[in-house]
Amino acid sequence: MKTTTISVTEAARNFADCVNRVYYQNVSYVLLKNGIPVARLVPEKEKICLGRDLAKVLRKVDLPTDEAVSWNRDLKKARKNLKPQPDKGR
Repeated sequence: MKTTTISVTEAARNFADCVNRVYYQNVSYVLLKNGIPVARLVPEKEKICLGRDLAKVLRKVDLPTDEAVSWNRDLKKARKNLKPQPDKGR
């Protein structure tokens, strides 16, 4: 699926066209306000995996000890690379 980045102003001026592209061409949009991503316009059928969804599935998985240790180590490394989103409410 193609993702396009556009300003909120451009999206507002061309909203019907953006919605049509999402529907017919499976395009996703990241909307920027002052150069900062603030929203997404994505096809309804797009599947998004949130952390809580992954945690729910992983509770049901019975990994061998060595795989669980390796997975936990990889997860810790990945968390170090995550950058928190700025909290606009503060």
